Amino acid sequence: MSELKSETRNLIDDLRNFDKGSLFDLGHPLLNRIADSFVKAAGIGAIHAVSRDVYFSAVDGSGIDSSTVPDLSGAKKRRFPDLRGDHSNNSLEALLKNTGRESFQWGLTAGIYSGLTYSLREARGTHDWKNSAVAGAVTGAALALTSQGATQEQLVHYAITGAAISAAASLLRGIF
Repeated sequence: MSELKSETRNLIDDLRNFDKGSLFDLGHPLLNRIADSFVKAAGIGAIHAVSRDVYFSAVDGSGIDSSTVPDLSGAKKRRFPDLRGDHSNNSLEALLKNTGRESFQWGLTAGIYSGLTYSLREARGTHDWKNSAVAGAVTGAALALTSQGATQEQLVHYAITGAAISAAASLLRGIF
């Protein structure tokens, strides 16, 4: 009985220390970091996709004039086309496909960024804004490639944006 209590306590402690520890032990710190980042961000991506759909379903179903709903930088274009409030298999299938795609994008982004920053820190022996900028640029390009109908212009735009945001976050880390 005490063994079960001990195992239960360890699981509860692991859940409480979700951010402090790693979920996986794949034998190498780089692999552990990538897997942890992927899983955590994929979960956030799934929550984001579902909550966005709930929002748009509520707005569309509430009789609000669509011209008064702000354009959320293309989010409305990406919402589920088959979800119209009915309870059909198409609605569930659209929900699952979009949630899976968005989870993958978030997880891929986090995994690539985390793995690159770790690798660059190990290779260069330091962690600075340059590592963050390179990791952000590569991550932004990878994110652009997962978008539907990605163009070369989008790839460059995402890479520049990723580098700028990542470098700024690295430089501002000590301020906030």
